[in-house]
Amino acid sequence: MKFAFVFPGQGSQSVGMMAAYSATEGDAAVIRDTFAEASNALGFDLRDMLANGPADALNQTVNTQPVMLAAGVAVYRLWLARGGTPPALMAGHSLGEYSALVCAGALDFADAIRLVRLRAEAMQSAVPEGVGAMAAVLGLDDDGVRAACAEAAQGEVLEAVNFNSPGQVVIAGNKAAVERGMALAKEKGAKRALPLPVSVPSHCALMRPAAEKLRVALAAIEVRAPSMPVLHNADVAAHATADAIRDALARQLYSPVRWVESMFALRDQGVQLIAECGPGKVLAGLNKRTLEGVPTLALADAATLADVLEKTKA
Repeated sequence: MKFAFVFPGQGSQSVGMMAAYSATEGDAAVIRDTFAEASNALGFDLRDMLANGPADALNQTVNTQPVMLAAGVAVYRLWLARGGTPPALMAGHSLGEYSALVCAGALDFADAIRLVRLRAEAMQSAVPEGVGAMAAVLGLDDDGVRAACAEAAQGEVLEAVNFNSPGQVVIAGNKAAVERGMALAKEKGAKRALPLPVSVPSHCALMRPAAEKLRVALAAIEVRAPSMPVLHNADVAAHATADAIRDALARQLYSPVRWVESMFALRDQGVQLIAECGPGKVLAGLNKRTLEGVPTLALADAATLADVLEKTKA
């Protein structure tokens, strides 16, 4: 069976989330060792925050990004330890793209942990708290959301930034523009427009200063050709050279996450099953509304991991 792995990003984190994978001492050791490696790379203990919280600390972008990267890598290592075979392709949603690149061998894990921490700091410093915002627009087609953004911008930044599933698009930009965009989207027929509880307007033009800092950091680390194709958010393409991967990661900060197109690309390349590699079921839920005939199963705990392992061996 030809299958792909997709990795979740911010929004899937919760205190104690990795306990669901520790069915045996062997499983627990894989998780423990992975987070110890991440903690050593950063110089502080991620494991305690992950296990005990508080949730406010875990949900801070500078902590969430390394935690979710480590979570995706830990679940992939557990998959391999249980005898799973590598997938044919990979992709990751926003931050999840880094998990995919680590698991595909393109980035060293410790380098990536430090890189996403810097990425988070750069994103936060690019836009002062309260200046930017994001909102989810539900029940309006992509063109309708783009039109609402263009009309509501009024000289400020307002863009459609996450094309998550048909009828679910996230917008981002200056806070006042986002508020105007929400109202206009509802006038144009959106069923709902909901502000998101984030402090950083990701994937819009306001992130260009952060992208430049990220480019500098990317230039200083080793990037290798991945062992399998990894589809990038910014261009729905797999890149094999270090410079192309670095460029795609930098552009990702101020470019839309083209998730629907990425899932169609996996289907068109013959993928028969997609597995969400990491805590939660966010991507499985999105894909259920996107793809017909290609199931996405979440590796959300030890039992579901074992179930998908059997299915991929069939």
